[in-house]
Amino acid sequence: MALVKKGSRRIVVDGVAYRWRTSRKHWCCDYDGGTLAYAVEHADRPGTTLVVETGRPFVQEPRLLPAELVLPGEVAAGIRAARSRGWRPDAPGSPFQLRLSAARDGSEPA
Repeated sequence: MALVKKGSRRIVVDGVAYRWRTSRKHWCCDYDGGTLAYAVEHADRPGTTLVVETGRPFVQEPRLLPAELVLPGEVAAGIRAARSRGWRPDAPGSPFQLRLSAARDGSEPA
């Protein structure tokens, strides 16, 4: 599953280039759409896509867009957390899910 290039942003984390984007669409069957999430893939050799659930509510009201904001620093932290949990961005496979809300409350991320 590759990200659509339109609307994606480039980020370099620990010397590796990635592309990321937020979306209102589901990336995989387990994503419930109730919280804001973003997807990340390797910029040059896309393989397994990382799907990060932020734990913040997804707001559909256009005038409340600041509540949906995902900053590059948050994306970099999500990438590092996923890499430490075994995400291999250039290897083929099903989407790798990281639930930051679960990581914050002490339970194991998905």
